[in-house]
Amino acid sequence: MTPRKEKILSSVVNSFIKSGEPVGSRVIAEEIGVSSATVRNEMADLIELGFLEQPHTSAGRVPSQKGYREYVDHLLEVPELSEEEKRYFESALANGTYEQERLLAKTVRLLSSATKFCAVATTPSGQAAKVKAVQFVQTSRRTAMLLLMSSVGTIKTRVFHCDFDLTPDILRVFFRAFNEKVTGKEVAEITPAFLQSMGVALGEFSILAGSPLMALLGVAKDTMETEFCFSGQTNLLFYPELELGGARRILDFLEREKELMELFSQKAGKTSVLIGKETGQPELFHSSVVSVRYLIEGENAGALALIGPVRMDYGRMIALLEYLAKQVGNMLTLLMQEE
Repeated sequence: MTPRKEKILSSVVNSFIKSGEPVGSRVIAEEIGVSSATVRNEMADLIELGFLEQPHTSAGRVPSQKGYREYVDHLLEVPELSEEEKRYFESALANGTYEQERLLAKTVRLLSSATKFCAVATTPSGQAAKVKAVQFVQTSRRTAMLLLMSSVGTIKTRVFHCDFDLTPDILRVFFRAFNEKVTGKEVAEITPAFLQSMGVALGEFSILAGSPLMALLGVAKDTMETEFCFSGQTNLLFYPELELGGARRILDFLEREKELMELFSQKAGKTSVLIGKETGQPELFHSSVVSVRYLIEGENAGALALIGPVRMDYGRMIALLEYLAKQVGNMLTLLMQEE
């Protein structure tokens, strides 16, 4: 790849992203200041190298998936969001900072609205989370809600029923005993075997603690699981590249959370761009997935991602994701510190 070939490839990608139409040599020649004949020769070389494709004999050229990869890896310039855009996003997110799920839901709605793609967020993984606190709230004479707050900012709840009347004194004993045993422990340690040993430690009081112990096991399991927030799935139906059947296959794929999670497994701080067949998923062979991790208190937490056609403005998508991931991480960190 010579500098001139790189300039032509970059110009073709940028033009095709904007118009969706094959790009002719005359347009590129005018843009970079060389003759059309020179551009045609260079384009022929780029086709031979696999970076460009020619849909029809008389048509212009379009980037191949290999061409997009070259563009993203070596030619892409990620723009800075304008101050006006930053103020808009900060203002829009501010109303959702008091609850993690609400904040992530607001974020994906903003992303899908700004990009017209499908936006996805994952909640912080609880695999390495620790228990910050356990709380009890009475909901009726014989039922109460157990809340588990984790070190990654999640709050999971489970209602339990007892065969006896609950009193404030009994709930205070539950509160002291449970927090003494589990606060600071990793959520993954809360297993049936752990609960059995906890019941033994409670002595005679364990007769009353059966239901809240099972509720604790349930919220620990919920904390360990990663959940997804989606917005803009129907946006995919409006792209010619993703003909109706293709868009529907993507929507079906989004239901397979385990496989979807694998697309967002990149290291913290590194933006991932998977183009077409690089996703390893046949349903996404004509799509791209751009994702970035967000951090809570400096620790890898969850991911924000966009799914759309291969023909997307990668620079702007990366700029939006990286900015919003930073904002979400900062807001969730503040939320954790306030609890």
